Amino acid sequence: MKPTAVLPGLIFLGLLAGGCASAGRYGYARTYVTLDDEATWAARADEPVYDEIRRTPEPFRGRVVSFFGIVRAVSREGGGPWRLGLQVRIHQERHLCEEDTENSCRVTVNARDGGPFTASVALRAEDLDGENRLQTNSLVRVFGTVTPGEYDADGGPVVQVQYYRHWPRGQYVTTASAELMRR
Repeated sequence: MKPTAVLPGLIFLGLLAGGCASAGRYGYARTYVTLDDEATWAARADEPVYDEIRRTPEPFRGRVVSFFGIVRAVSREGGGPWRLGLQVRIHQERHLCEEDTENSCRVTVNARDGGPFTASVALRAEDLDGENRLQTNSLVRVFGTVTPGEYDADGGPVVQVQYYRHWPRGQYVTTASAELMRR
C-alpha cells in the first residue's frame, strides 16, 4: 500500500475519533449529547411532567420514562438493588458555559426541586468508589418504568431503572450558576 493511500484513512480516523469524544462522558457541549448506549433509551422514553406521573401513574404502566434528578440519599439493603432518593430537575436545553468553547459547557438543570422520586438501580462498578462515585449531589438521568401504586416515603414515584447516566458533583451545573457562566 502506498503511503499516500494511508494518509486519508488516518485523517478520517482522527476526525472520527475527535468527533466522538468532543462532548465526552459528561457531555461538555452547548446542548445535550447522548452517549451511544443512552441514545436508544432516549429515543423510546417518555419524559412526562412529574405531577402527571405522580398523580396518575396508570397510563405510564410498562412505558419507559426518563427523569433527571439530583441525588439526596443512597442506600442498599442486603444484596439487592441500590435505592437513590432523588429530586427531579428539569433539564435546560441550552447548557451554561464558562467561555465560548464547547468544552467549558456543562449539562445544566433547573436549580428548583421538581419533586421527590426514588430510583431502584444496579449501579455500575465505576460509580461505586472514588472521587467520581455516585453520591449525594450527583446528577443522574434515569430510564425505567414506574409501578403504579408504589410510592416512596415522600409520596414520589419509584422508578425501576433499566439504564442511567451519571454526572458527579462538579461535572454539571444548575441554573443558579447563570450569573457566573455565559450562555
